[in-house]
Amino acid sequence: MLNDQPIGVFDSGVGGTSIWKELVELLPSENTIYLADSNNAPYGEKTAEEIIQLSVKNTEELLQRNCKIIVVACNTATTNAIAYLRKKYSVPFIGIEPAIKPAALSSQNKSIGILATKGTLSSSLFAQTSNLYTSGLEVVEITGTGLVERIEAGKLHDPETRHFLKNLIRPMLEKNIDYLVLGCSHYPYLIPVLKQILPTGITIIDSGEAVARQTKNILTRNGILNDSKKAATHELYTNLETEVLINLTKAVNCKKQIRYLDF
Repeated sequence: MLNDQPIGVFDSGVGGTSIWKELVELLPSENTIYLADSNNAPYGEKTAEEIIQLSVKNTEELLQRNCKIIVVACNTATTNAIAYLRKKYSVPFIGIEPAIKPAALSSQNKSIGILATKGTLSSSLFAQTSNLYTSGLEVVEITGTGLVERIEAGKLHDPETRHFLKNLIRPMLEKNIDYLVLGCSHYPYLIPVLKQILPTGITIIDSGEAVARQTKNILTRNGILNDSKKAATHELYTNLETEVLINLTKAVNCKKQIRYLDF
């Protein structure tokens, strides 16, 4: 039965579990399969052609496992590949983009910061969204070079990560931003560190909750929402070591299996 088939989720590594957690919380009856393509992380430093090829690889793996909908839990893959994926495959795709709109509309200082990967910031989709909502605003775009690698290596609480991040966001503080948009699904894991080093007047925005709501909307619209009362099952796969993936998801209370998979 199609409704029982899992939601597929993929990212360039473990960061997309920040989106996966929101899905599990909002849709407790939905089975999920998560692919952490950590062996190819970060996507943000790759060409658009490479990102499309990797996104196709991940999609094919999820479709072989009968996923009824696919969440591209990676900003870089969304901005570079989702249009191609939607043309090539018949299943619905949910993407993730930096939450520029709410930050731009809410900013009182007329100055916002966007922390994202090179692949996201240089994409045409990002440029279109930014141009649509940021007229008259100071927009400070910072490429988070090295952040994904630190998160993938499990160095979230490393003092060097805190120092690195503090130096990275300094130009934003100099421009008196009042909203910081996180434009990579890995970056929500940095929120505890960011809250320690940011002034209290700065609001941090990520896209996880909005992506979960949109997924529910599309499932409902297509008549494939799982309203079963059975406990959902969750399979999480990585093509590198499982330790970081286990640590990042251990607080999520659900029936899950985390395994290595060569994909």
